[in-house]
Amino acid sequence: MIPEEIFKRRHFGTPVLITLIWTNYIVMIINTYIFAMCTQIKWYFWVVLGLLAVYNFYQINRNRENFDRKNLLAYGISLVLLLVVFFLLRTKAQPC
Repeated sequence: MIPEEIFKRRHFGTPVLITLIWTNYIVMIINTYIFAMCTQIKWYFWVVLGLLAVYNFYQINRNRENFDRKNLLAYGISLVLLLVVFFLLRTKAQPC
């Protein structure tokens, strides 16, 4: 028969950092379109943003061994770019 080492699964899944960044961008873009595209930012926006911050804190503490200096730097850069995306979306806001 064929040994198991030949057909062993080698895919270990998407890294936690990539999943966390994707989640941040998806939630932030949807949150901005729904609650912050008018001239005034609704309070729901801040609630969703707070829940996203709690989720990020939970994921980083849960997977602390995966977040070394390099990954934390990439995560910080993604947060700065997330602010840029927010302001770019807000400049295209139409008055409601």
